[in-house]
Amino acid sequence: MMNLVYGPDRLKTPLIQKGKPGFDDLQKSTWDEALDFTAKRLKEIAEKYGPESIGVAFQVGGTGYVHKGAVSRLATLAGWNIHHAYDQNGDLPMFWPMTFGVQTEELEPREWLNSRYVAIFGSNIMATRLPDAHFLVEARNHGAKIAVFDPNFSPTAAKADEWIPIKGSSDAAVALGISKVILDEKLYDETFIKTFTDMPLLIRTDNGKRIKAEEVQGLSKPVDIPAYRQAYVAYNGQFIAVHPEKLDLPHDISLDSEIEVPLKSGEKIKAKPAFLLLQESLKKYTPEEVEKESGMNKDTLVRIAREMAATKPLHIVYGASNYQWYHGDLKGRALALINVLTGNIGQSGSGISTYAGQYRIRLKVAEWWVPEGRKQNWLPFLYMLNGPTKTMKAKYPKNGIKALIFGWGNPFDQHNMSNILRARVESGEIEFVVTMDFQMTTSCKYSHAVLPAVTWYEKTDLVATPVHPYLQLQQPTITPVYEGKPELWIMKELAKRLNPEFEKYFYPGLDADQAAEEAIKLMLRTGGAAVEGITLEQLKKGPVRLKSAVPGNRQIPFYEQIQYKQPFPPVSLPAKLEQTAQFVKSGRIEFYKDEDIFLQAGEALPVHKPPFEESEYALNPKAREKYTFTFITRNAIYRVHSTHSNNIWMNELQEGKPHVWLNPKDASEKGIQDGDEVEIYNDRGKVTAFAVVDPGAGQKVAVFEEGWWSRYLKGASYNSLTYPFIKPTHEVYFVPGMWAPNTAWNECLCDVRKVGDVQ
Repeated sequence: MMNLVYGPDRLKTPLIQKGKPGFDDLQKSTWDEALDFTAKRLKEIAEKYGPESIGVAFQVGGTGYVHKGAVSRLATLAGWNIHHAYDQNGDLPMFWPMTFGVQTEELEPREWLNSRYVAIFGSNIMATRLPDAHFLVEARNHGAKIAVFDPNFSPTAAKADEWIPIKGSSDAAVALGISKVILDEKLYDETFIKTFTDMPLLIRTDNGKRIKAEEVQGLSKPVDIPAYRQAYVAYNGQFIAVHPEKLDLPHDISLDSEIEVPLKSGEKIKAKPAFLLLQESLKKYTPEEVEKESGMNKDTLVRIAREMAATKPLHIVYGASNYQWYHGDLKGRALALINVLTGNIGQSGSGISTYAGQYRIRLKVAEWWVPEGRKQNWLPFLYMLNGPTKTMKAKYPKNGIKALIFGWGNPFDQHNMSNILRARVESGEIEFVVTMDFQMTTSCKYSHAVLPAVTWYEKTDLVATPVHPYLQLQQPTITPVYEGKPELWIMKELAKRLNPEFEKYFYPGLDADQAAEEAIKLMLRTGGAAVEGITLEQLKKGPVRLKSAVPGNRQIPFYEQIQYKQPFPPVSLPAKLEQTAQFVKSGRIEFYKDEDIFLQAGEALPVHKPPFEESEYALNPKAREKYTFTFITRNAIYRVHSTHSNNIWMNELQEGKPHVWLNPKDASEKGIQDGDEVEIYNDRGKVTAFAVVDPGAGQKVAVFEEGWWSRYLKGASYNSLTYPFIKPTHEVYFVPGMWAPNTAWNECLCDVRKVGDVQ
């Protein structure tokens, strides 16, 4: 932090662009000059194109409820569009809303100690979750088996009982092969499946749709169900209208019989329970076929399946590097199937967890973030890059995005296709960019106005994480250095210049820390059950554990659903239940999705689809032969994404240069030796790095550690290689940060050559 607070890149004064953005012609100004200039340009753009043409790249709220809430507050008042951080950053695992109806749920790391089997798919806990990593080691030392499924021999694999190397993005095939063994050998928990899942519900064999109770002779839709629910049909010798908010079904309910169903229309149709359709769909995932697809030994697959079914509690960790693929949703649905078939949900030490980002909102924040219940505008960031699609549910602004406001991020370096953003600013398509930051990042250089903010140790805020169920007060250790100001102060000053009526919403008359404390008191008063009884005075003494329905206020996802048979989903704040409950209308864990897009894609049930077929090869068929390496950008222990990229001491530990990890066989074929400077490239961009020839690296993979600023990469962004693919199943619904197109960083093909080689 000494590097960040006092280092050479610390922003000392406001800056205004006097020349061409991107060419570092930023001039010092006063706060009044910078704020007046910013407000003037934003008003001009709003008048010309509409306020929705101004986009706010809103970063994860859980790391700053007060100051990020202030940005949300002003964006809401002004009518700007907000780009949610969770899908923007690629951290939204889309299988969660599809299967469980929630944004994301995860075990707290302390619960790892209660697991007896931890299966890790593409997560590198020992490098990317350092504060929690000891719990994994302790769990192993207490007898839990740790199995790591990963193409690369990672630090986490080194600590595991077993490393199972598999081909990149073959996880769904492995999970479905495991599920087939569990079904074939009847190792599943039949009672759990009948009680909590959609497996007993009848599916029409002619069109793939669920049968609704109101369609069947002798049945009707219960009158007491909410509009966002639907009553479907099951069978146990007679047809049953399944109430979506009552999880009990008769024990003799059929799971595997084809049935003729008489409809009120007079038509008779054939139907099968979703469980039977799942059995049929899994027939092709034999151990032999999974071995061909994934490289996992067929006998090992069968052994692992039996272990997982027999050892409880089972916890599956599904890493972000693994779901940041075009078909990451399919992999998550397949992996969750293992937990659900074996009844490993809602119990201590069991479940599936994703552990990415600081996305989750832990308390009700609307009173601070959304003044007077006003309507917010939201636009997924991928639409800003990709433009509108025919199947999108989000509302695209008539004139696109003409101005961009952001803080807590470095999008002109760190977001996919950052070269698109640079080109749009250079061409004038994006007419105005304003940055709040405390470091002179690449993005500052592409800005028209730079407003110097402060570090975490120079302001008051309220913070939490999705993984650790504590609320913590962030208190200033030092007064703001130079001319830096907290974001709440910046928003207040900008608000009154945009519209004098806005100032009253930002505690005028109080300094930034006093105003922050008032905002915290407001959120604690109105934040709901999780913060009931928690006061600012308590937080000033130290972190306070949030309330939950689990004994001891522990964090066990779906505890209430499983223990008390409450319908799915639980509430995902800040969304209302009716927004997320539509994702699983049956009120159950859903593996069968009958929305049209799922049926058209052949993804009604979880399946394995190989990478690149519907993305890179569809975009450019020549890529199949031209680019045979997968470009993987993994997290480093030396940075928090882009933060600390310019840290003097951290860079010393990396020899002051970026690296790319290559398999020895691949390196030899390319004539690359350890330490050689190499170029990673495709048709969209290129980046240079220094080779680390590592036998633990998977073949045909170029592993690059993300977070490097362009200044260390000869001016290029490593994300210029990536592409903002939008998968249609991510567009069935739109709830910001809950069901939205997720960035697929690793769905990227490239080639590698030694610098100086010509190909």
